[in-house]
Amino acid sequence: MRKLQKTYRMEPAGSQGVWGLDDFQFLPFIWGSAQLIDHPTLEPRHFVEEKAANEHHTDFMFLECIKFINEMKTGPFAEHSNQLWNISAVPTWSKVNQGLIRMYRAECLEKFPVIQHFKFGSLLSIQPVKP
Repeated sequence: MRKLQKTYRMEPAGSQGVWGLDDFQFLPFIWGSAQLIDHPTLEPRHFVEEKAANEHHTDFMFLECIKFINEMKTGPFAEHSNQLWNISAVPTWSKVNQGLIRMYRAECLEKFPVIQHFKFGSLLSIQPVKP
């Protein structure tokens, strides 16, 4: 996906630009924030520092996503990735992860123009769960 993004400067349909996360990387941000829960030294405030992403991107998925954004966008981080900049003020990775899951649910899973492209079948049904 990243190769396509780099080559064609792709943005997802309905993207919120600087006001949202990179929709193509939403799940890696969620998984990456979970990976960093209870990390002894890396805190959410550190990921906006380019040095942190460069030093730890091979070990942590979240920082790999940040490194990719730093490679693709120019200017101050707070301007080109405003939502991520705001997330860096969250005190713990656990809260970051919970917030990203809520955001994913609201911005992806609860929007028909997005979810209509998912492949549904017997294992993953579009039918509501019975109470």
